[in-house]
Amino acid sequence: MDIIHVFISLVIGLLLGTIGFLFLVYSNNKRTEDARSEANLVIENALRKETEILVEAKEKALNTVSKVEKELNSKKFEIEKSERKLSEKDNELRSKLDSLNYKEKNISKLEEKIRNKEMELDSITAQKVSELEIITNLSLEDAKNQLISEAEIQSKEEIERRYINHVEEIKLESNDIARKIIVDSIQRFASDVVSEKSVSSVTLPDEDMKGRLIGREGRNIRAIETTTGVDVLIDDTPGMVVLSSFDPVRREVARLSVETLMKDGRIQPSRIEDVVSRSNSEVQENIHKAGKNAVLELGISGLPNEIVKTLGELKYRYSYGENVLQHSIETGWLASLIASEVGADINKAKMGGFLHDIGKALTHKIQGPHAEVGADLCKKQGIDKDVCAMIAEHHDDIHSSVEGFIVSAADAISAARPGARHDSLENYVKRLSEIENIANNFDGVEKCYAIQAGRELRVFVNPETIDDVKAQSLSREIVSELEKTLTYPGQIKVMVIRELRSIEIAN
Repeated sequence: MDIIHVFISLVIGLLLGTIGFLFLVYSNNKRTEDARSEANLVIENALRKETEILVEAKEKALNTVSKVEKELNSKKFEIEKSERKLSEKDNELRSKLDSLNYKEKNISKLEEKIRNKEMELDSITAQKVSELEIITNLSLEDAKNQLISEAEIQSKEEIERRYINHVEEIKLESNDIARKIIVDSIQRFASDVVSEKSVSSVTLPDEDMKGRLIGREGRNIRAIETTTGVDVLIDDTPGMVVLSSFDPVRREVARLSVETLMKDGRIQPSRIEDVVSRSNSEVQENIHKAGKNAVLELGISGLPNEIVKTLGELKYRYSYGENVLQHSIETGWLASLIASEVGADINKAKMGGFLHDIGKALTHKIQGPHAEVGADLCKKQGIDKDVCAMIAEHHDDIHSSVEGFIVSAADAISAARPGARHDSLENYVKRLSEIENIANNFDGVEKCYAIQAGRELRVFVNPETIDDVKAQSLSREIVSELEKTLTYPGQIKVMVIRELRSIEIAN
């Protein structure tokens, strides 16, 4: 029984193994067929894509070939066109060359004729010379020497006569030329000046302010006089405080201090010292600024700061009614203009004219004539020695250079020209008032100021009623009215200012 069971088990195992083997073989065959199908499909797709790529590549190649052919045809056309032009130019050049060759042949013939004529002329000349030698009993060389001697004698006499005539003409014309140069220089630079002031005045707002300025037992007025070095006169002129001093800078410091004290209202000795100190700093700053502006106006560079500051002090100095700083600027310009006309050194003449009166800023501090004081100051500050000589000599009759004469002439022109030193204070104030009144009569004008001794008028207009276009026309209308109404020296510059301000307050 056991043997049978074992046999049956073996048979069953063999059957199962055979069935599994057959199933495995079937599965492998199925997978192989599927793989072949997929491979065939991939090959077909690849062949189809290859065909499409080839077709697309052929189309692109055909398009490229077509474009290249078009470009070649275009280039070919241009080349043919250029060849035609070159051919035409070549024909033209050949024609010109033929013409030149023909002209050259004609020129050669003419040259041959000229040579023949020259030979004939030489022969005739030699014959005539021989005949003249026989007639005059002189050789050609002797005749030449005799003619040259006579010509030299006659030439010397003629040169001497012409020289004398030219000297006389120059003497007659030199005065006219000099006058023309001076007049042209004055016309090219004309300005007005303000009247002389030896005192400054400040208007009192009321009678109570007069008492406050004087202070208890006069302590406030004594403090002002002590700190500023200026005499304060209150009772001499009703409603005015008069400030008197030989030093214009001190007088200006005192004026600013008194105005500040009256506006502030706190008038006491300690407060006065503080205000005077600040006013002095402000005036010194204005002095330096005025000197710098004057230097910039003349276009001079390289001046030491001490010179610039001293020039700025001339802003508060007047001589015979003429502002010395303005006079110095004017003299510098006039000297440079005259130097340009006569061929002198323009820069030295301008510098000498500008600095010629610098000593007037120091005459109240240093003893001596202002010309010598100014020259010494410039020497110490390293100014060119020729310029220092012009400063020292500008009131002398003898000068060490042409530029020195020019500076003296420019100084005299600036001081002596009409209007420089003969305009009274009343006329000056009246003219400024008339200028401002004319501008104030126009609609839309809020306020106006005549500045720079009446040479400039600044007009402020209402921006709500006057637009930009109207502002431009308003300046022309004011200029026209000034020209019709007033008589004034030089020019008046009218500046219309339209200013719009927007103010908000942040709490």
